[in-house]
Amino acid sequence: MVLDVYIEEGNPADAARLCPMLQRQQEIYGRPPRQAAADGGYASKENLREAKELGVKDVAFHKRRGIKVEDMVKSNWVYKRLYKFRAGVEGNISCLKRRFGLSRCTWQGLERFKAYVWASSVAYNLLQLARIQI
Repeated sequence: MVLDVYIEEGNPADAARLCPMLQRQQEIYGRPPRQAAADGGYASKENLREAKELGVKDVAFHKRRGIKVEDMVKSNWVYKRLYKFRAGVEGNISCLKRRFGLSRCTWQGLERFKAYVWASSVAYNLLQLARIQI
C-alpha cells in the first residue's frame, strides 16, 4: 500500500531527499522507521550517517557506492532481505505507472497534478484492500 505521498515542485535529486523523507515518516508515525531500503540514487555516506543519527537501525541502498554492507546493516542476511523488499516496492511502482496512469499525467498545473497522483494512489490502495478481503 502507498502510506505517504509528498509531491514536490520541480525535480530535486534523490540524494537530497532521503533524510527529509525519513524525518517525515518520524513525524507521521511518531518514531523513525527501524529499517529503510532505498534506490541507488539515495546512496551516499552522508545519507547513511544522517539516517543512523535519526535512529534508523538498518539502511540498505540498492547500489552501495563504496559503502560496506557492515556499515549499512547488522548482517548480510538483513541486507539481502531489504534488497529484495526494495525490489518488491519497484513492482508496486510499476503497477502504479501501468495500471493507474502515473507514467504520464496530462492534467496541467501543480494542483491538478497533485490531485491526479492522490487519486491514483487512493485507487491503488482500494484495490490492494479489496485483494486482502478476498
